[in-house]
Amino acid sequence: MKLLKLLTMASLMVFLTAGLSACSDNKAENAGEKVDEMIQDAGNAVEDACEDVKEGMKAEDTDC
Repeated sequence: MKLLKLLTMASLMVFLTAGLSACSDNKAENAGEKVDEMIQDAGNAVEDACEDVKEGMKAEDTDC
């Protein structure tokens, strides 16, 4: 749970930072794409961590 909360907060901070920089540079589309990629990567990291934990616990279903 701590990992999920940490990744969520990090994603939010990245989103807000990218949003502020997009306003000053007028490059909102590029910033939005970068934010989308970062959020996708964070989601993949959370899923990988979940699968690793389930593997370590030898759960029958390792999908998250």
